[in-house]
Amino acid sequence: HGPFAEASRDFPLGAAVAQVLDTYVIAVAGDGSLVLVDQHAAHERLTHEEIRDQMLAGGVRSQALLLPGVVDLPAGDAARLLARAGELARLGLEIEAFGAGALLVRALPAALGAPDPGPLLRDLADEFAEMDEATALDARLDQVIARMACHGSIRAGRRLGGPEMDALLRRMEATPRAATCSHGRPTFLKLSKAEIERMFGRR
Repeated sequence: HGPFAEASRDFPLGAAVAQVLDTYVIAVAGDGSLVLVDQHAAHERLTHEEIRDQMLAGGVRSQALLLPGVVDLPAGDAARLLARAGELARLGLEIEAFGAGALLVRALPAALGAPDPGPLLRDLADEFAEMDEATALDARLDQVIARMACHGSIRAGRRLGGPEMDALLRRMEATPRAATCSHGRPTFLKLSKAEIERMFGRR
């Protein structure tokens, strides 16, 4: 009985029991199935959907950096990002030129937490390098947001407490595309009681 029994009964992904390898959350659902969640893949999808929803609602909430970050980039990459500075600002990322081949980062999408802007900008520069200059960002919005979301996610290797694990499960249940990450891989696996019994040769 108690809150654990209620959580496992009332919610499709059940109640979190433990975290293993600081990467996977184990939960038990009301029907007795065992749920295994990849915390990084799951959180990446949640961040992706949060940024996408804000974008469609009129603009991504940004978080100004107390100290603007300076990121050194190859000149071509810096130019590519600056050419799309207006579109990136709509995604909550505010950048400006800072000398030759460097960018000043003034704000990041709030949904990302506080990632290191360097790897994020290098990833976005790679994404834009694959795009034609004429391609509207809207046409590739999902890929660009996916690149961003990766940097705001709970990393594999981060220890989570019980309430954090349960909060992750509840957010997944409320998010439409939460069964796969931005790259199309599953975010969780569910083993039914019957499947587990078969594995142990009980049937």
